[in-house]
This record gives sequence, C-alpha cells and structure tokens, in this order.
Amino acid sequence: MFEVGVIEEPGAAEVALDPIRARLLALLVEPHSATSLAAIVGLPRQKVNYHLKTLEAHGLVELVEERRKGNVTERVLRATAASFVISPTALAAVAPDPARSPDKLSARWLLAIAARLVKEVGTLITGAARAGKPVATFALDGTVRFASAADRAAFAQELTTAVAALVSRYHDERAEGGRDHRVIVAIHPSLRPDAPGSMDAAATATDIDVQIEPHRPETKES
Repeated sequence: MFEVGVIEEPGAAEVALDPIRARLLALLVEPHSATSLAAIVGLPRQKVNYHLKTLEAHGLVELVEERRKGNVTERVLRATAASFVISPTALAAVAPDPARSPDKLSARWLLAIAARLVKEVGTLITGAARAGKPVATFALDGTVRFASAADRAAFAQELTTAVAALVSRYHDERAEGGRDHRVIVAIHPSLRPDAPGSMDAAATATDIDVQIEPHRPETKES
C-alpha cells in the first residue's frame, strides 16, 4: 500500500467522491471483506460488494487474499493507498494553467501552481510506480512568523535572490544527459482554525509566491 495514491482518471475520481465509497476506502486502510464492511457501515453485504467491485475496477482497492468458508469464497480487499489526491488531470478541460495569468502576489495563481505541482508529480509517481523506480524529488515544509508585512516582503525578496543565485550556479543548459527540474517556492498565511476570526484574517492576507525557473521556459514533465 502506498501512503498517497494519485487519481488521474475522471471515472475513478467520480467513484472515489461517492460518500459511501469514500467511507469504504477509508475503512480499507485495513483489509476487510464485504461481510465485515457491511457490519460496520450498516448496509447489505450485496450492496457493499457492488461498491467494492466498482472501486476495484478503477484500481482503488486490491485483492489481499481469498478465504474459503464452506461453499463460499470470501474475498479480502485493501485500498491501494492510505490516502488519495485527485489530480487536475481528471478535470483536464478546466484544469488551471499558471501561464494564463502569472501574478506573484495572487493567491489564485499560487493555487494554479499548486494544482500543476499535483498534476506533474502525480504523473511522475504513476509512471515511476509502473516502472518500479523512485522519483527524485525534494521538499521543505516549515513555518515562519513575520512581525509585519514589510518583514514578509523583505523575506520574500531575500529568498528570491538566494534561490536565483543557486539556480544560476547549478543550472547548465548545455549539460549532456541532464534533466530540467521545476523549482517552486511559496509563502502563504497559516490557517489557525482554533482562533476566532482567523479564517477571515488568513483569507485577506497577501500571499506571496516566488517561482524561480531555469533560463529555458519549457520544463520536461517526464
């Protein structure tokens, strides 16, 4: 079982978003049969079995073992991943395009970049899984508390300069056999759902996205 699975097909996304099937997927982090799931969710075994067959047809669950009970063979299934992400590929016709309206200070542009990240990394993960190979990625996640908007802006500028210097040092346009890698740096207010009014404050705060690309605008996706 993978920690995170990527749903790229529209049909699979539709199946996973059904409330009953979504609950079954959550329960199937641990192996279950239709009989044991029926007892948990309070549905007839035949109904649960129908949903399981649909999930299995879209690659969201897999067979773990078959148990013989008298004249009946009980199938034990498990989700193919502990959690799932729906890639924008599943909504290709309306997927956001960061190139459409680039704006470093736009939270919606940041969201478009995040969607592209899910799409591209999801595609890489899917291809790597089929080939039985890992994907070479790197990520940092942390929190910084700014005293003022001016400090946040200064931080973003210094960060831009530092990342640009690193890209300039290591980017080699003429490297034979080299491969482009996308670099994304983003800053946004943290959500604090436990604090009154924090959602409104986060929504009105300015998001800053700093994206540093190699000199060549096109980036290989596979």
